[in-house]
Amino acid sequence: MGIMEIYLDDGGLLTDEQSKMLKPVVDAALAYVPGINASEVSISFMGTDEMRVLNRDYRCKDSATDVLSFPANDVIIMGPSRPLGDIVICMDIARLQAEEYGHSLERELAFLVVHGMLHLLGFDHETPDEEAKMRIAQSSILEHLNIER
Repeated sequence: MGIMEIYLDDGGLLTDEQSKMLKPVVDAALAYVPGINASEVSISFMGTDEMRVLNRDYRCKDSATDVLSFPANDVIIMGPSRPLGDIVICMDIARLQAEEYGHSLERELAFLVVHGMLHLLGFDHETPDEEAKMRIAQSSILEHLNIER
């Protein structure tokens, strides 16, 4: 079953085009890992100050970061709605990284959504082996979507 609903809180930071590109990105990431039964994901966009607070409170790192993921796998929900989790993206950092890497903001947002989705789907990058698997997955998903640097 694919993601049926994306709950989006863009804080007015995304264009309509950027908002519309999220569902195919989420669906492609979900399709990369077979057997996931989820019907919703939440994606929020915020500024540096808000992201710093989240990173400090949840990861004990007192600095802003580009993306955070909060899996809902410990939450038991009765009924047809099955949350996968929440993704939070810092637009300020996304803009800086797009400029630094020389690609579009849309490409950077797609990458960050894929990265966040992979975390929700159980991927991590704490060890070299995990990082290699995550990089392969990210590249494969973005290539499938024809999103290049």
